[in-house]
Amino acid sequence: MTQAKPDYLHDGTSWSSWFFTTDHKRIGILFAVAITVFFFIGGAAISIVRLDLVTPAGDLVSDDTYNRLFTIHGIIMVWFFLIPSIPATLGNFLLPLMIGAKDLAFPRLNLLSWYLYMAGGLLTLTTLVLGGVDTGWTFYTPYSTMFANGAVLTAAAGVFVSGFSSVLTGVNFIVSTHTLRTAGMRWFRLPLFVWSMYATSLVMVLATPVLAMTLVLVMAERWLGLAIFDPSRGGDPLLFQHLFWFYSHPAVYIMILPAMGLVSEVIPCFARRRLFGYSFMVYALVAIAVIGFFVWGHHMFVSGQSVYANMVFSFLSFMVAVPSAIKVFNWTATLYRGSISFEAPMLYALGFLGLFTIGGLTGLFLATVPIDVHVTDTYFVLAHFHYIMVGGTVSAYIGGLHFWWPKITGRLYSRSWSQFAAILMFFGFNLTFFPQFVMGYLGMPRRYHVYPPEYQVYHVLSSAGAVVLGVAYLLPLSYLLLSLRRSGVHAPLNPWGAKGLEWQAPSPPPRENFLYPPVVPDEPYDYHPKEGPAEITVTGRPA
Repeated sequence: MTQAKPDYLHDGTSWSSWFFTTDHKRIGILFAVAITVFFFIGGAAISIVRLDLVTPAGDLVSDDTYNRLFTIHGIIMVWFFLIPSIPATLGNFLLPLMIGAKDLAFPRLNLLSWYLYMAGGLLTLTTLVLGGVDTGWTFYTPYSTMFANGAVLTAAAGVFVSGFSSVLTGVNFIVSTHTLRTAGMRWFRLPLFVWSMYATSLVMVLATPVLAMTLVLVMAERWLGLAIFDPSRGGDPLLFQHLFWFYSHPAVYIMILPAMGLVSEVIPCFARRRLFGYSFMVYALVAIAVIGFFVWGHHMFVSGQSVYANMVFSFLSFMVAVPSAIKVFNWTATLYRGSISFEAPMLYALGFLGLFTIGGLTGLFLATVPIDVHVTDTYFVLAHFHYIMVGGTVSAYIGGLHFWWPKITGRLYSRSWSQFAAILMFFGFNLTFFPQFVMGYLGMPRRYHVYPPEYQVYHVLSSAGAVVLGVAYLLPLSYLLLSLRRSGVHAPLNPWGAKGLEWQAPSPPPRENFLYPPVVPDEPYDYHPKEGPAEITVTGRPA
């Protein structure tokens, strides 16, 4: 009788078996632990900011400390949480399982991407010891090259190093999707989460080198005195903005495309319906990734670029809203007349749907040049950004973590607490950021900690919402970790009755993922309206 293979969690328990692993699942766990730590560091920084903003006088921290707090919050949250959050964690863990592969195409390269991410993150955190960075997360020149303290170069170097991690992950995903698909896994049988990882990887590979080049130019100007961005020496500060936003607007889609693919897995499962318009959803994902490269100038409507360029970028910004709207309509159509089960993953997915829609619609406000001129550098922009990035990406990430937690750990978590946390996060988020739309439209500029008293009520509401939101983020950390106890409830093979190859693997999966090579005979998301949760059997022959 063949002895059962140990699952990936128990296939070696020493420190070296984890830190030198080439198993994509363990690397996904390493990324998850790291980004969780960075998430709470960034959250701690902005918590102090929100406490300071309760009163108009700005009497909790000094001006310089305030600037450094929101800067480190932005740098950590953008480059060390939001960008790697879904691709490096759930993407690493699930992509080989979803395409029926044993691992990614380049396992050692995958481990290297984690070490580069950690090196970049630790390098950036050393700026806290060096006095902090006060440029804002965008490193705008000539301030970052002439006036900011020396720690800005350390932070830029940290982001530069972490960019290599993104590129290696993207290359790995692209090659794996092309070469490692199992029998029957044609392109239009790929789960939308895999399509979203593929589109995201293309953006990471093509856009990240532009950011790396830009940061090298900033460091060269500061260290070597080259005249690149400094206007007093013949440089062009607008060149930096063009280069920075050429990466940073596609980076928005590095953050949100994986969330879209993730939600596309959750909604059909808990609506018990086939995903509406699968092929249109695929084309929409690709269209968002492509058009996203051509809209960077809508961040620069008041920077001095020509009025004709403003018109073109405004039009393209409206264009990118079309495939985004297709996805929202298709998710809604999937829900229509579905047999909906309001489990925690579904509640997070519905929260994503509402928050992303609000964020997307307000993005059309910012794509309209006259309105953008009015609200530029106000809390309106801040609220829009957080509705997309935090309301969208974080909601989807936590929802996906709940959806695949039984597969990742083999354990079930508290149903009631998870539902409560999902609802609390939705209300806490809206209480935090919706008042910022109002005060931004009324003229409250961002990055000010001393402000006119008439805005205080909005700041108090926002700070109160941040407390609720903080509790909503701590709750999942608590009950998910508690589920790992020896007395925790063991999960069945497929507790949700979900479709997809990953649910054919044991829970947790073994090192090789599948006991038998899987075969894909059908299209994805083939749910029957009255179909309930059921175990999925593996089709195929013994390896």
